[in-house]
Amino acid sequence: MEQWKQMGAFIGRHMAYFVPLCVIAGVLFPSVFGPLKAIVPFIFAVMTFQGALNNTFKQLVAVFRHPLRLLVILAVAEIFMPCLAYLLGSLLFGDNVNLLTGVVLEYSVPIAVISFMWVGIYDGDGPLCLASILISTVISPMTIPATLSILLGASIQIDAMGMVSDMVVMIALPALAGMLVNEFTHGWGHEKLSPVLSPASRLITIVLITANSTSMSEYVLNMTWQRLEVALFILVFATSGFFWGLIAARILHGSQPLLATMSFTCGLRNISSGAVIAAQYFPGETVFPVMCGTLFQQILAATFGHIIERLCAEDTDERERKVLIAQRILKRRR
Repeated sequence: MEQWKQMGAFIGRHMAYFVPLCVIAGVLFPSVFGPLKAIVPFIFAVMTFQGALNNTFKQLVAVFRHPLRLLVILAVAEIFMPCLAYLLGSLLFGDNVNLLTGVVLEYSVPIAVISFMWVGIYDGDGPLCLASILISTVISPMTIPATLSILLGASIQIDAMGMVSDMVVMIALPALAGMLVNEFTHGWGHEKLSPVLSPASRLITIVLITANSTSMSEYVLNMTWQRLEVALFILVFATSGFFWGLIAARILHGSQPLLATMSFTCGLRNISSGAVIAAQYFPGETVFPVMCGTLFQQILAATFGHIIERLCAEDTDERERKVLIAQRILKRRR
């Protein structure tokens, strides 16, 4: 059992190396890993259940009672990022309405379910992340059409029931089950069961990233200069999302839990829902900017997880240095 837990810890510490390899494997071997997409909802459900074992209903209720941090996340993810995407996309791709639409749509979709997994790996605020995912998904049937209409003049109707049913299967029910187990076992779920399931959750995360990466294979293997420009823009803009989350957390004087939570929730988007909307309502060219996120999101998440750990380690060192200085000053005064 100890070796099992050590393997999970090893994967968690080295996600920045595993993720690029998963993306490369998915892009190069779509026929091998593509069939795994059929079990993606199950994978999400398992990850959500394991993460929810570390949370309680009391913590979730506290998020809604003091909603400032939740509102900041939603404002960055659902208002600021789409507007900024439109402004920058208009400057770079204004002559191609399909590409511009794809860029805006990419940042109009809900917060990614997988952000819950990353928040768990880097000791973030699970209840805050869970609340952010749930709220952004619930309001998305209203926010996505409104965003596209206001910024682009595009009129679409979203499959609200489809999005809500996906959320129920992948997030709501597993999260409810995890918190109920933790509550009824008086902490056994958090203390005993979660550490046992954690390595499995991290292993299937590798499967998830690989499977999702197969969707980009056709575009990457048939790259054009214009597609390359779009991909580079998405890379830079996706990176900024994580930075905006970090900046917002710093403004709120957050420690590692808030830094991790706001960075991942502001940086990670539900690309699969964006791809479905793009394919259903817009020309095929619109899908490419949306799907570009598949290439970069998980690599960026792993990278920023490492950055957050270093930032928090530096903060700890600085606090310890200040305590030592204060102690020396007190000794001198005595």
